[in-house]
Amino acid sequence: MQASSIELVIALYQFVILLFSLSVHECAHAWMSSRLGDQTARLEGRISLNPTRHIDPIGTLLYPALMILGPFIGFGGGGVVFGWGKPVPIITRNFTKITRDDNLVSLAGPAANLLLTLVAFVLMVVLALAIPGGRSAVIGTVQGQIFLGEASAPQAMAMLFWLMIEVNLALFFFNFLPIPPLDASRFVRNLLPYNALNTFDTIGRFGFVIIFILGRFVVGIFLGPAMGIVVAALSVFLRQR
Repeated sequence: MQASSIELVIALYQFVILLFSLSVHECAHAWMSSRLGDQTARLEGRISLNPTRHIDPIGTLLYPALMILGPFIGFGGGGVVFGWGKPVPIITRNFTKITRDDNLVSLAGPAANLLLTLVAFVLMVVLALAIPGGRSAVIGTVQGQIFLGEASAPQAMAMLFWLMIEVNLALFFFNFLPIPPLDASRFVRNLLPYNALNTFDTIGRFGFVIIFILGRFVVGIFLGPAMGIVVAALSVFLRQR
């Protein structure tokens, strides 16, 4: 398989994982909001893992599509695919403690992505230690030897778990951008004095433009070192055999 075909297949795998991960992310927001007293998201059917409930035309479709097709049309390089879902509706006056509960709802999404990262890591360790051919598949995947040589079930699973780790860590770091509609913007808004909110909301109107410019850069700063930690943690288990 040619290198360009490999990159396209990997990007499509990432997109499928992205749809699932964003669904979990937004569902976590909605679930936490419901637990804290605001049933708005529940009534709109947002406590669901159905991707159609959470798709944002720009964040879930256009932005990832540009990442996937970019290398083939001369628009930037490849890399991990990420984006955002349709914001969960929240009426903060329904919370008992508005600022605290709003922050907890915002935190629920990135926390869900970290949980998915941990689950994928554990599954990768189980694959390496308990499945015949799993150890070599995990080592090959970590070394970037995806789809090289003969494909196998362990190799496909290793790639799936590896990409799930990458995508969910990317989503976690991406949401640290304090720009609407990303999660960190809620924390920033709750910290600002009242007379600064209008200025912040005005800047937020250009959020999509800022995200398009800074998104990949910010994720790249944190994702590389984070994946290095994942590799180091995996190597501890791989050395045990």
